[in-house]
Amino acid sequence: MTRYADRLLADGERVALRSRQHVLATFLEGRIAWVVFVLAIVLLVLDLQLAPGLMRDLFGWVGLALLVIGLAWLGQIYLSWYSQDYLVTNRRVIKVEGIFSKRSADSSLEKINDAVLEQSVLGRMLGYGDLDIMTAAEESVDRYRMLSQAQTFKRTMLDEKHKLEQEAFQIPAPPLRAAPAPPPGPTAPPPPAAPTPRQMSSEEITSALGDLANLRDRGAISPEEYEAKKQDLLGRL
Repeated sequence: MTRYADRLLADGERVALRSRQHVLATFLEGRIAWVVFVLAIVLLVLDLQLAPGLMRDLFGWVGLALLVIGLAWLGQIYLSWYSQDYLVTNRRVIKVEGIFSKRSADSSLEKINDAVLEQSVLGRMLGYGDLDIMTAAEESVDRYRMLSQAQTFKRTMLDEKHKLEQEAFQIPAPPLRAAPAPPPGPTAPPPPAAPTPRQMSSEEITSALGDLANLRDRGAISPEEYEAKKQDLLGRL
């Protein structure tokens, strides 16, 4: 059965990594539900030990009610955990949550400037951590709490971002045409050479592209202006 997150993928988009919260998150979120469940078991055991009477009936009914509530509560928590999908694709990072009502959020790789990962000692031992994805404006776009495979998730995300930038820099140039032969006659002096644009490093171009994308998203420049300036920057690589 196709998962909900897979139906959000665009043509040509591939999944590089799939993750969700660490299973320990279900125990922390469901700690009260576990207390209710254990209390129900204790009451049912006491019900078997007591002599027939009002107290035994009370323990039995209360224990049964708490057992049903605890199991339903734990079932909801584990279904919610199983429905999570945190994807890294070759274009973006996608976060999907919800059992019946789905909530999806995504962050384009080209807009991601950094990712802040925090891990406790236990988190490093068990392989989970808290990951904050940052934009070029140093604002947190999305937060992933108790993320399973946290280090691998961050590394894969940055690797896919690097590959996307490399693909943008390797745009093939159009084929050159042979210049027509000059007509016979006196040789004209060559025209003055046009000034050569300053060469820029990959880091400078990446930063400039991020700034242009932010201006385009805020409506400061049109998409046509963004594409023209983008081609100009790529020509300086």
